[in-house]
This record gives sequence, C-alpha cells and structure tokens, in this order.
Amino acid sequence: MRVGAEQQHGQKGATKDEQDGATTQTSAPIVYVALGDSTGVGVGARRGGGYVARLFERIERVRPGSRVVNLCMSGARTDDALRGQVARVAALHPTLVTVGIGINDVTNNVPFERFAANYEQIITRLRAATDAPIVATNIPDISPAPAVPEFARAEAARRIALFNERIAQIAAQQQITLVDAYDMSREIIPAHPEFFSADGFHPSDEGYEYWAKMMWPAVKTAIGE
Repeated sequence: MRVGAEQQHGQKGATKDEQDGATTQTSAPIVYVALGDSTGVGVGARRGGGYVARLFERIERVRPGSRVVNLCMSGARTDDALRGQVARVAALHPTLVTVGIGINDVTNNVPFERFAANYEQIITRLRAATDAPIVATNIPDISPAPAVPEFARAEAARRIALFNERIAQIAAQQQITLVDAYDMSREIIPAHPEFFSADGFHPSDEGYEYWAKMMWPAVKTAIGE
C-alpha cells in the first residue's frame, strides 16, 4: 500500500513529458519468452497452437508489435529446461516470462528430490537472468486422462499433488505469480472430456483455449494492463 501511495504522489506532480513517457512505457510492446513442455508447443491442437500461442494472441491485441520466443519443447522435463531453455533467456531481454514444466517429470518417474532441486534452480536462474515478471503454472491433474491406465492413476495423482506442493513453496519464496492449473483441472476437466485431444493425454483446442483463458488475468496484470 505504501508503494502505491508513493507512485500516485509521483504521478500527480509529473510534467506532461514525464506523463507521456509513462504512457509510452505502459503501452510498449512485450517480449514474451515461454519455457516449458509440449503444452507450450501445442501438441494435440488441430489449429491455433498451445496455451503460449493463445496467450500471445491476447497480448498482441493489447500491445501491438509484441513478439514471442517459444522455448518450450515436447517431452521436456525440468532438467531439459535447465539445460536448453533457461540459459537462453538473458540474451532475449524478455519483459514477460512464463513457465509450465513438470508433468513429464511425473510421468517419467523423476525422483521428487531431483524435480524439486531442478525447479528451484529454474526459478532462481530466471530471477538472476531477468527482471521481467514470471508467471508459472503448476501441474494439472492428468490422472483421469484416457491415456493413463487405471492402475497408474492413484500414483500419478499422488505425485502431482506432491510436486505441486513444492512448486507453490518455491513460487512463494521467489515471489513469482503462480496460476493454479491443478485446481482448475480437478474442477473443470471431469465435466469436459472434449478438453483432451485424440491422443487422450494432451489438451485439445478447447482445452488449450481454456488454459489460456485461465492464465490471461495473471498475464494481463503482469504486463500492466
């Protein structure tokens, strides 16, 4: 609250040139850098891409001239993000970063301790590489997905919940914005089987569109809209 009061006081006494400069900065194009896995790539979509492409459509509407650098990779785990994605961020000079990673750690039986250490390094290194706001999503509950065998569902659900607890702790410690895809998936997906693509695992066009819609309020706030 104190910071907000100081900002308002500063704007009240600003010259016209300063006010014009502030307006230009607020409406400046966004450099959006996305890190993550196949959901960022858009595997399963027939058209329109994944949530990254759909978020960028929304960004472009409010900030014309923006650009996106999508570093997401199908099948990526947290160790892949550390090796091949995080190191590229600083040179791209982003003004917005999103992170969506972890489901492949769950499905590939990556030990919890390794996942936790990797995820913390991802966020710590991003913090060191850029001052841009970071918006992360936790892991959606894919345990009811058609492609997940019945016998594996309980263990998948247990691991997803455990991994998400650590993601929430890291997000709070590092003061990044965390969008709760987990609760969304548990509440919404059971009533919307059309949110899964034909492969029974990845989101469909409808699923990705809902995902982008869910993330947009946090992204919109992060870019100052």
